[in-house]
Amino acid sequence: ANPERAAIVNSSRFLLGLTAAPEHGPGEADRAAVAAARARGAFTAVIGGNEEIVPDGFARQQLDAIVRERGGTGAPTAADSAAFRAAIPALVAQMMGPQTDGPRPGPNQCHDITAYPEIGLAGGACAGYGILLDIRDPANPARITAAADSNFAYWHSATFSNDGKKVVFTDEWGGGTAPRCRSTDRPEWGANALFTIGGTPGAQSLTFDGYYKMPAAQTETENCVAHNGSLVPVPGRDLMIQAWYQGGLSLFDFTDPAAPVEVAYFDRGPMSAERLVPAGYWSAYWYNGHIYASEIGRGLDVFRLTPGAEMSADEIAAATAVRTPGFNAQTQTRVSWPATATTARATIDGLERDGVLTATQATMTRSAVGSAAGRAAAASALTAGAGRADARTADRLRGLAETLNGMGGR
Repeated sequence: ANPERAAIVNSSRFLLGLTAAPEHGPGEADRAAVAAARARGAFTAVIGGNEEIVPDGFARQQLDAIVRERGGTGAPTAADSAAFRAAIPALVAQMMGPQTDGPRPGPNQCHDITAYPEIGLAGGACAGYGILLDIRDPANPARITAAADSNFAYWHSATFSNDGKKVVFTDEWGGGTAPRCRSTDRPEWGANALFTIGGTPGAQSLTFDGYYKMPAAQTETENCVAHNGSLVPVPGRDLMIQAWYQGGLSLFDFTDPAAPVEVAYFDRGPMSAERLVPAGYWSAYWYNGHIYASEIGRGLDVFRLTPGAEMSADEIAAATAVRTPGFNAQTQTRVSWPATATTARATIDGLERDGVLTATQATMTRSAVGSAAGRAAAASALTAGAGRADARTADRLRGLAETLNGMGGR
């Protein structure tokens, strides 16, 4: 009510005690590219112990500043280039912190923290760690657990599943300015890591399940790595739309976090086929029936989903029926679906596709949606089936039963 009176009420030291996490070095293609750049006189920098090519845009900005500082005009001279080359270590230290040899302390900052107040959790992507935070007492957040992964270079953002039982962490390997989706790049580098959240409130654990990386290899001139996204609210499924810079957009299903699969994609292709020009989708967010994607070099794009083998018309309609007054990518809110025939049919479609319901069972359940007696009988059968299923499948079956029961006599 009075934002001008806002104030910090506490500073949680939830990163204390963490040491530098293990990380992979550059790939063979990157080592070769750095060596070639160094041979032709390009600028390189040592960041986190690895030599990397300084992006052309940043180099131009710094060289132009050096020219202005000496009162010159026009193109930088050889002396200007030498001055910039000598200044690179100090610039890196200023931006990234001092570069040290030997054991390093753990992270002192987080790139993104996503809060999910309704489940009392927040996910922190904190450079070298994925952090699970207890935020049930918002003024006193506390670290519950932390995950490290040597396949990750830079933990960037976190997205919870709607039920709060899974979390997706992204790895922005290369900082978004480098090609990291080439056929020579390992699929677990620059990808998403998927975890199951277990345990009791305040004492949860993170169990690693698998990786997801957009499957289409990109070229040397396309900056590409996992970046910002959000859930697409299809009942009974965990779907996330995600931006991959010049890799385009990827919609993937992580209902089974050990076997995530791409459902849909959009890719414009490279900004330039001759040289790497930083561009591509910085973010992709679902909001009230559409996907809004910000393309760094080519503007704002708006998408809608169309039915296909991996998503039915009812699933799209059920997702589109979810309406919220606003959207904040860093604050998740629980999605609930109206108890309607569309929601029921959408859930059935997903269960049949995943083999939870046989074709015969799915057909019978769809037929039952049309009558109150049929819905009651189907809900009873689904509840009984949930009692014999694994926890993840049981949740999906119970969700459909609740929808059918919620429709009542309608």
